[in-house]
Amino acid sequence: MIKNLTMMFALGALAACGGPRGYNPSGGFGSGAVLFAQGPLNTACMQSGRKEASSARCGCIQAVADRELSNRHQQLGIKVFQDPHILQEARQSDNANDNSFWAAWKAFGQTSATLCSAT
Repeated sequence: MIKNLTMMFALGALAACGGPRGYNPSGGFGSGAVLFAQGPLNTACMQSGRKEASSARCGCIQAVADRELSNRHQQLGIKVFQDPHILQEARQSDNANDNSFWAAWKAFGQTSATLCSAT
């Protein structure tokens, strides 16, 4: 069950992007622009082989990641697309770095779901 929840969370982050709210480079949302960026999570998302992966969805995930995740957490996130079980391991770990990654990734997933739900 925990593995399924972890996979649903990871897929939720993937499936959540591309909503009606836009990204304003000056720091706000709601300008009507579409969330999109190039980067390591965009690439990992596109290469994941999931049927939900699209240029718009993966670009949205990257745009949110650029605002919400450190470069280090983005690099760890690449591994999540390859093996979602990594999230479960981080969540159950006693290691401070793993706990930091889990908290950041969880918040990132919630933000992605909110800002990118329509693609």
